[in-house]
Amino acid sequence: MLGVEVAGLGRSFTTASKFRKRGPLVEALHDVSLAVEAGEVHGLLGPNGAGKTTLCKILSTVLLPTSGTARVMGHDVVSETAAVRRLVGIVFGGERGLYTRLTARQNLRYWAALYLLPGPEANRRADELLERVGLTDRADSRVETFSRGMKQRLHLARGLIADPPVLLLDEPTTGMDPVAAREFRAIVHELRVEGRTILLTTHDMVEAEAVCDRVTLIDRGRVLATEPPRTLGRWLSQFGRIDAEGVDEALLNEVAAVDGVGATACNADGSVRIEIAADGAAAVVLAHLVAAGVTSVRTSVPSLEEVYLQLIGGRGLDV
Repeated sequence: MLGVEVAGLGRSFTTASKFRKRGPLVEALHDVSLAVEAGEVHGLLGPNGAGKTTLCKILSTVLLPTSGTARVMGHDVVSETAAVRRLVGIVFGGERGLYTRLTARQNLRYWAALYLLPGPEANRRADELLERVGLTDRADSRVETFSRGMKQRLHLARGLIADPPVLLLDEPTTGMDPVAAREFRAIVHELRVEGRTILLTTHDMVEAEAVCDRVTLIDRGRVLATEPPRTLGRWLSQFGRIDAEGVDEALLNEVAAVDGVGATACNADGSVRIEIAADGAAAVVLAHLVAAGVTSVRTSVPSLEEVYLQLIGGRGLDV
């Protein structure tokens, strides 16, 4: 049985203007199809606004789809809402879902009560989870005194309170420092070993590579590719950029004509930026610059969102 199965899923909505007139139709998801095996950690990788959170909200029955179907452990999210809610644990970024004036223990007991867990079981689960996420010593402290990383660990404990087989993690490490993010990912590895199905949304390629079995690349509500993270990593690694100083117009035009150079631009400080859009082009560009006597050169890898902007632009993306 698949942990999560999505077929032809669409979600559209209209925005309201300041005078409450009906705004234009916005398509958050378009014909999205996705299959996540039971026990798999599956990443949804894309920039802000790609539709990742919308998909999570549909899978958790918070939103209704406009078209298509979505199933969790074989149960339809529209016609079997109650069954789906018992199967899914949700971890959103930020402070949504936490009551900051309550203690960590009180938060977990409250959520256990919403899942109709008996009192003794609720207390046991709360204590076990607080220990698991490293919050036992702060169990009776108000959440408003917690750091961002501590709140995210409590979010995870809240998502696990009913012992769900499926977890939806919506950018759970956003705002965490590197140490807290590493600890959080270690817990995700443990959950995978337990056989839970995990759908993780992120815009961080490093995070996707660290914890995911497969990754779906999504942009503007459309699925672009589903591959193991190493495959996507190699695909994205062909893109890069070169910043150089002392490049005159003639040399810049020469470099721009190199096969595999996506774009060139002059920076405010007088340096130039050369965008690489094909594997092997960087070495050719560097050879041209060195031969011309340029000595101040810096190479770097663009962020995933910058790669998206470079590739998608106004012409679409061929995968």
